[in-house]
Amino acid sequence: MNKSITIEEAQLKVDDWIKTFGVRYFSELTNMAILTEEVGELARIIARKYGDQSFKQTDLEYNMADEMADVLWVLICLANQTGVNLSEAFDKNMQKKTDRDSHRHLNNEKLIT
Repeated sequence: MNKSITIEEAQLKVDDWIKTFGVRYFSELTNMAILTEEVGELARIIARKYGDQSFKQTDLEYNMADEMADVLWVLICLANQTGVNLSEAFDKNMQKKTDRDSHRHLNNEKLIT
């Protein structure tokens, strides 16, 4: 199943899954805690793969793409239950970054190497 979907489609798919299999959304506070946990699992993989930490045997079971998908899933849950259209929010955020940073990084010597 390598079909690309839009952010809006992802929000609908998650909502449909929750209503079909998940009974209901966890509370926003619970989902925020779960999001933090999932980001931590992703950070663990990145710290070992790209950072200075060594892998432990138990780290080998983690899959970076799957952990990123877990982060995305919970973020979508939070967006759905708080009424945030992530597609609109992303577009607005990209415009904000463009307006604010369109020239900011071009002369940053730390980035130009």
